[in-house]
This record gives sequence, C-alpha cells and structure tokens, in this order.
Amino acid sequence: MRILLTGGMGFIGSHTAVVLLEAGHHVVLFDNLSNADRSVAERITRIAGRAPVFVEGDIRDRDAMERTLRDEKIDTVIHFAGLKAVGESVAKPLEYYDNNVTGSLRLLEAMRATGVKRLIFSSSSTVYGTPQHLPLTEAEPLGEPTNPYGRTKLHIEAMLADACRAYPDLSVVCLRYFNPIGAHPSGLIGEDPNGIPNNLLPYVARVANGRLPALRIFGNDYDTPDGTGVRDYIHVMDLAEGHAAALPYAAEHTGWIAVNLGCGRGYSVLDIVHAFERASGKPVPYEFAPRRDGDIAANWADPSLAFKLFGWKAKYGIDEMCRDSWNFESNLGK
Repeated sequence: MRILLTGGMGFIGSHTAVVLLEAGHHVVLFDNLSNADRSVAERITRIAGRAPVFVEGDIRDRDAMERTLRDEKIDTVIHFAGLKAVGESVAKPLEYYDNNVTGSLRLLEAMRATGVKRLIFSSSSTVYGTPQHLPLTEAEPLGEPTNPYGRTKLHIEAMLADACRAYPDLSVVCLRYFNPIGAHPSGLIGEDPNGIPNNLLPYVARVANGRLPALRIFGNDYDTPDGTGVRDYIHVMDLAEGHAAALPYAAEHTGWIAVNLGCGRGYSVLDIVHAFERASGKPVPYEFAPRRDGDIAANWADPSLAFKLFGWKAKYGIDEMCRDSWNFESNLGK
C-alpha cells in the first residue's frame, strides 16, 4: 500500500513507520515537527533498511495535504497528528480544538478531493470519560471526557462517523489507544518530547538518567490499590503492529468502526516507577502533587475485538516496556 502517516515523525507514528516499511509498504511521513526532530526519518531508515518519504507540513494546510496525497498516490491515511497532553489541553483548549479538530476536518476534505477512501484514526480511551465499568469495551457508552484533549478526540470520531454515513465508500477505523509507552528495541527511536515531558514514561526515564531531579506524581488519594492512577499501558511496538493489522480490515470494509488497543490490565503509576527501577538499576525519586485537572482514577481495556477483527493482541509486558524505554534513554545523543 501507499500510506500517508500524519504526525509520522512523532512517537507512535515513527514506530508504525518502521513496521510498515519492514512489511514493504510505501510510507510518507507528513509532520510539522512541532514535537519531533528531523533526524527521526534517518533513524527510521537505519532500523527498517528502507527510507520513508518526509514532507514537512501542517494538517491544517489543505492545499499541502491535497498536494501530498496526489503526488504520492496515497491510498490509505493513518492519522496521528495532534496535540496530546491532557493538562496542557485544560490550559490551552482553543489550540487543541484548532489543531486537532480543524486539522482533521482539513485532512478529510483533502481526502475527499483526491479520492482517498481509507483512514485509520489515532483515537483515545479518553472518549469513554469516567469509566462506569472496567474493563472498557467498545460497547461502553461514550461519556463526557474530563478534558479538552479527550473532547477533541470525541468530536473527531463523531465527524468521521457522520462522514461515513454521508459517503458510503469511506472506510474509517478509529483505534482507541490506552497508554503507549516503551521504545523500539534498537534504542534508536522512542518518546523524546520537546521540553518537560507531559507523559509518564519519558519523565520517569529522564529522572532515572539524572536529567530531571524527581518525578511528580499527580494524586496519591485515588480509589486504587496504592492511591495512584491506574492505566492500561501498552508497548508502542504492539501499538504499531496494531495499525498494520488494521490495514487489511480497512481495505476490505467500508463504514466506521472503533476498536480498543490495550493490554487488558491496569498498572499504577508506582507500578511503573518500580518496574523502571528494575529495568534501569537506577532509583527514581518521586514526590506527590495534587491531582491534575482532567485525570481519572483508573481505566483499562477489553481488547478482544481487536483480536476478533484483526487477529491482534499485545505481546509485551510492563518489564519489556520499561527495558526498552531505558535503552532508548540511555542511547540518546549517541
């Protein structure tokens, strides 16, 4: 296939690019580099043995999107591009709606204009809001997300479902991620955000490596076994394989569907801290801080639909996730 990855230089996009290149697909990375580094394309090439095409651009630029879709003869889009930090979205909601919702609308318009009919969308478990039942299945009613980031994902899902009702030739698979962590086993690519990390694992890794003094854990009074938030963490390579597994389904079906991608069990923040200490052999000092706006106590997935439809299930556990994250952190700058 000829596949465009919006946000393809980012954490999940870059790992998915490796999997797709190794499978023989033509891969185009479209990214504005707002939270990624230009060198990622070269590292992807070193791992996969084949080079992706890189196009610098913004998903809100419809002309650039149309030009790329036409020039590269794209038949499938995997849409990763978007702002993704829960806390930041509470402070900057307008930026999140503009980038995530408006950008997705412009992408969909460009796809319609160029006849591209297959889209795999990077959605999120945040669309379920505060869970009423665990584990979460796709049949769970969508709740009120607790933050603007989650609401942008919910709005985009609704827009894509409406588009599929209006245009029966469209195929849209919304992959609802839980919490991706880890890195490629080579140590060449991983999660290395600009500035202070908003996500747990790069923050933990930088503390273990002495780049940051201590981890701030937001909330130790949740109704969970140790008081810290519980999440379904999934290795980013498992997540990348999930996108590859969804491609045949998207090629063979039209309409809209949502599918969970998770491990199917929850780990607390302190579980992750202790696993990372085992993986790195380094202490991870931490301090508790008040709960963060927009966070919930716990969520984890029932991922059985992904196995039924795609033949996919997660292979890696928490120790492999932390091992590979530490390997990437240890190799930075080498």
